[in-house]
Amino acid sequence: MPEDFLTGDRRPLTTVLGANLVSITGNCLTYMGVPWFVLQSTGSAAKAGIVAFCTLLPVVLAALVGGPVIDRIGRRRVSVASDLACAVAVAAIPLLQFADILHFWMLCVLMAMTGLFRSPGETARSVLLPTLAERAGMPLTRAAGLYDGAARCAALTGSALGGVLIGVLGAENVLLVDAATFAVSAPLFAFGVRGLPEAQARRRVEPASLRAYRRELAEGYRFVAATPLLLGLCLMTLVTRGLDQGWSAVLLPVHAREELDGSIDLGLLNAAFGICALTGALVYGAVGSRFRRWPVFTVAFLIVGLPRFVVAAFTDTFTPLAVIMAVEGLACGVLNPIMATVTYETVPEALRSRVLSATTASVQLVTPLGGLAVGFLVDSVGPPSTLLTIGGVYLLATLCPVIFPAWRHMDSTATRWEVADGLATVQ
Repeated sequence: MPEDFLTGDRRPLTTVLGANLVSITGNCLTYMGVPWFVLQSTGSAAKAGIVAFCTLLPVVLAALVGGPVIDRIGRRRVSVASDLACAVAVAAIPLLQFADILHFWMLCVLMAMTGLFRSPGETARSVLLPTLAERAGMPLTRAAGLYDGAARCAALTGSALGGVLIGVLGAENVLLVDAATFAVSAPLFAFGVRGLPEAQARRRVEPASLRAYRRELAEGYRFVAATPLLLGLCLMTLVTRGLDQGWSAVLLPVHAREELDGSIDLGLLNAAFGICALTGALVYGAVGSRFRRWPVFTVAFLIVGLPRFVVAAFTDTFTPLAVIMAVEGLACGVLNPIMATVTYETVPEALRSRVLSATTASVQLVTPLGGLAVGFLVDSVGPPSTLLTIGGVYLLATLCPVIFPAWRHMDSTATRWEVADGLATVQ
């Protein structure tokens, strides 16, 4: 075992958390800069929704088929290639704009490229977390809290900087900053996991073939389908991710532009949410193991759903929405660490890339439609009616952990697995 990866060494985990923070900061700048660029240049919420659709549809397609590819190419190579490809695609948008040759279809294609490469990179990084936690001698719950905390910190940084930088530099220059973050993340991650066996390509006795690929791909989906709790998590988050995309890509930017003070308020609202979500994730990582997961998860999900939509529908001032988004941020901070811990405890390491790709694809299936549908709904019936409609659907989705008994297995002891020839069996 390489010296860098002796048990108790936290340097690899710290480096990977840093790389993830930089990469996700870039994603957040993209998600703020591109919708604002479209609204600024076209004035159309529907076109902002179309760009969101073009960005997220390839995320789903890559996740649907990417699990076996990650294992065969190697998690380290996939993550590095993902960041470098995103850097090139994002940088091309302002460069083409400065050259006065950027058309709307080009913007859609470039954003589709970022979506296509983003999902495999995120999966490749996340599946290494249990291994890095073990090497660091750290409980998985705490490592999951830190991992999500790094993501929340990136969202905070990207949101706070994004709103200000859009107002000061313009959306085009913000995208150049975004491209630079991806260029930094790639070598940082490559350095952090060098020599880690789990980050390298898997050696397989069976040669690469379409038949072997199909079999490996199906294993991930069969595992999810045969595990009621994982299936329930996928179905509920499938709905809520789509609604969240409509909120972040269309509803909140439109509300900030028409009712508030523009991009500065948009950045501050996202920053308030991000600060509190970061706090929630770190607090849960520190003390979460003392509490039952199911009640904490259920209450938190109810808080993060309906309230923001109602407040935005009935107020045109900054403070009430900022307060409710801060409260929702605290609740939201505990959700991802719980879901990540449950997933890592349930899925054997040998199947982790395939299962996490399958769950990512499952929860993202309707996400591309979220911004698209909400954009056209805003243009048709107006923001207030859209906000109340989406909020009502969100409430129904977040009642699932209360209604269905499979969710109570979140507190069950982790299943131990043996894996032979790629097939998982209970030990």
